[in-house]
Amino acid sequence: MRLEAITWERLTDALAERLVAIPAKDGSPWLRVAVDGAPAASPGELAARLAEALRLRGRAVHKAGTFGFLRPASLRLEYGREDPDAYHDEWFDRQALWREIFQPLEPGGTGRVLPDLWDPVADRATRSAYVELPPGGVLLLHGPLLLGHWFPFDLSVHLKLSPAALARRTPEDERWTLPAFARYEAETRPEEAADVVVRADDSRRPAWSGPE
Repeated sequence: MRLEAITWERLTDALAERLVAIPAKDGSPWLRVAVDGAPAASPGELAARLAEALRLRGRAVHKAGTFGFLRPASLRLEYGREDPDAYHDEWFDRQALWREIFQPLEPGGTGRVLPDLWDPVADRATRSAYVELPPGGVLLLHGPLLLGHWFPFDLSVHLKLSPAALARRTPEDERWTLPAFARYEAETRPEEAADVVVRADDSRRPAWSGPE
């Protein structure tokens, strides 16, 4: 895959312009967007930039992170606190994401989505109130391991880090997750699954796969 150098500002504007121009693939009145990447790639930062760019273009936005949809500790830590396969398979409550995020944004849905579900520090439900995303609004879901689950994304962006950059930028106490991301690369092949790939090895000089 050929990648072209770009600034974060130009990248954000290009993605926002693309989203303003495209319809949902299934005819839904809402767009659903993935910003996929390991925590070391800071997918939440790109999602925040994109949310602001879309709001400036008159679109309502709901930004949600997958770490707000963790499973309870008794389930995600069943095999220990540092099991990379559990991190890959069990940490994130994908059924809750389907129920609370994607089903309400299907054609004929209510548009009422849950901002988050689980507080990992207190290990209990957050009890957050539902948020209503008006028709024409955009869901931005950011976090790791988002692709390969049949989520109905209308646009998916994958923030790519080389294995060396991922290891370098991952905090010492989180490096046990590195095999989970190696498995994700091997099994899901996010570079091929995503609509847009952004190489972020150097956080100051991203490169992207360009528009379709």
